[in-house]
Amino acid sequence: MVDKTNGSTTGTAAADDRETVADKTIADKTVADMTVGIVGLGLIGGSLARRLAARGLHVIAWNHRDHPYAQAEADGIRCVASLAQLAAAKPRVIVLCNPLKAMPAILAELKPVLDPAATTLTDVGSVKGMVREQVEAAGLGECYVGAHPMAGNELSGWQAADPALYDDALWAVTVRDDTSYERFRDVANLIVSGAGNRIIVLDDTVHDQAAALISHMPHVVATALINQLVDDPNRNIAAALAAGSWRDMTRVALTDPNRTRAMVDEDAANVESLLRAMAGRLTAVADALRDGDDGAMTRFFADGQPFRDYKMMQRSDDVRYEERDVAFDPSHWQTELLASARRGEHVIGFAGDHAVCVQVRSAV
Repeated sequence: MVDKTNGSTTGTAAADDRETVADKTIADKTVADMTVGIVGLGLIGGSLARRLAARGLHVIAWNHRDHPYAQAEADGIRCVASLAQLAAAKPRVIVLCNPLKAMPAILAELKPVLDPAATTLTDVGSVKGMVREQVEAAGLGECYVGAHPMAGNELSGWQAADPALYDDALWAVTVRDDTSYERFRDVANLIVSGAGNRIIVLDDTVHDQAAALISHMPHVVATALINQLVDDPNRNIAAALAAGSWRDMTRVALTDPNRTRAMVDEDAANVESLLRAMAGRLTAVADALRDGDDGAMTRFFADGQPFRDYKMMQRSDDVRYEERDVAFDPSHWQTELLASARRGEHVIGFAGDHAVCVQVRSAV
């Protein structure tokens, strides 16, 4: 609950009141009346479609195969047989949840039937630079705003789709200097009011560099760990001894390897750079162990302490969630909202045409 005297919430109350899929009330009536198109009913698209429908939005979906349609219809999702039918419904926003390798074909099919004046395109891809290039190549760049939900697991397909996947999710929304503020608002409102989530605003380059650091490169490292085990003659013994530490470090390596490979290939330059830096760090530790360099070992294990402190603060009961309004210059809204993201602020609503409501997590 919000303490009206100081605009903050305590850690326990915030945890109790945090948005869940069960909360179906949408205060923004323009969002409640919004029709949203979903292209692709896999884990991410199916979970989003189910969440939005459960929260009262009009959801229309197309999938490359119709096997999810019966259950989707039962969940309140209108399913159509073609992308042309999806576009003809003139949804306010179409969310492209298809694999990136299918993006050029999907965009080519949408181009002649989409009304850019009525519909904004967004997506859920984990690499934004490539998607923007594909959208531009298709001639649909003017109506595109990038998005990437920080939600997912090692499962895949409609059968794994779960609206709770988006509980308390943060989305990156990517814009550039010529992005229409109205289109940005449509996508942001869909996420914040429609899905009940939070956003930060980035540009494509910053997003892809950050995603490589916290997702794409770690997927490779996790895969290297299981490859190391598989190649070891004591692998059966090691697997029997593996417990929580091994499980946590290798969970993402259980993802469909083709899906992981595609994600890494799509952000190749950033991942390559980080892997070379990681290899240098590991080699330095190996050298320190060989040489008995106590100082180097102490520094290695101490360097990450600021992040440990940050995670401990997040887990503490002594954390508060402050909400405040932040005004921005409408002529520089992109750079000002990027600055907000760098300050650690998460946009949770709009306070007016030229202001956002942000949430900040901090220690008491």
